[in-house]
Amino acid sequence: MRRTRFDEWPCPIARVTDLVGDWWTPLVMREAFYGQRRFDDIQEALGCSRAVLAQRLTRLVDEGLLVKVPYEEHPPRYEYRLTGKGLAFWDVLAAMWRWGSDWMWGEDGAPLVLVDRETGAEVRPAVVDENTGDPIDVRRLRLDRKPS
Repeated sequence: MRRTRFDEWPCPIARVTDLVGDWWTPLVMREAFYGQRRFDDIQEALGCSRAVLAQRLTRLVDEGLLVKVPYEEHPPRYEYRLTGKGLAFWDVLAAMWRWGSDWMWGEDGAPLVLVDRETGAEVRPAVVDENTGDPIDVRRLRLDRKPS
């Protein structure tokens, strides 16, 4: 069965879903942010099949989130590095982290937390309006077409 493609839709959520709508792609990106760069290391961390990982990495390279860089000539070996576009994807993962932390565990919360490297303080991601810095309240939003 062929999956429905959303890469031509005018909705940003639909297009992102087309890219990361399977369960492996966000996890591959998570590993990239954790510093994993090599195929075998990513595969070991995730426990997914080599074929699945190869497909996901190829798509992420094709979409410009990762770049494939040689690190050994004989035999040819490559590592995968985040691009600017890939680094910007952290905001998506941070929103997923926050929602998952808040809603996927009970009162005690998630067993893992994000911590600032310098201060050691817990970091709790939030989605804010870049223009005002205020948290986004969906009740104050509406969808509109961009002026032409």
